[in-house]
Amino acid sequence: MSSSSPASPTPDIVLPSTQSAVPMRRRVIPLARRLHQVCTAAAADVLDGEEITALEYGALAWLQDEPDVDQNALAARMGIDRTTASMLVSSLEARGFVDRRTNPLDRRARLLRLTPTGTAQRERLRPRVRDCQVRLLSVLAPAERETLLDLLLRVVAANEVYMRPGAARRKPSRRSDR
Repeated sequence: MSSSSPASPTPDIVLPSTQSAVPMRRRVIPLARRLHQVCTAAAADVLDGEEITALEYGALAWLQDEPDVDQNALAARMGIDRTTASMLVSSLEARGFVDRRTNPLDRRARLLRLTPTGTAQRERLRPRVRDCQVRLLSVLAPAERETLLDLLLRVVAANEVYMRPGAARRKPSRRSDR
């Protein structure tokens, strides 16, 4: 049987041992897309009925870990554009989760800090989010989980040039030589 036959997939196509057994490409980009789908759906399930999105929860997590970060720094840490960060923070502020105040060193910048309500919301949801992450990685041994995270960090850091908000939607502008 030839290697192009559906009964004999090429080495870069795998048939996972799942109930659906949908073939997957053993390549970085399609697997990263699938992992993103899995993580997004899992986060949505965990936060279902909470009136908070995964992106909003991510902002609460960053702000709890780094209080008094400015809005642009929050956008950079989350990998979102400044307009999205502004809308995100406005939504969190309107619900009493975030306090936005003027930076005394740069009056144009806004410093962000969780309110007691925002801290309580983060702490209430934190165990569920942590359990979700553990479930997602439960197919791996503890050492493999750490290795996976280390490798993902290394790959992302080494490809920093692509870490710009909207990179998947638009090509970088090209300057013409005049």
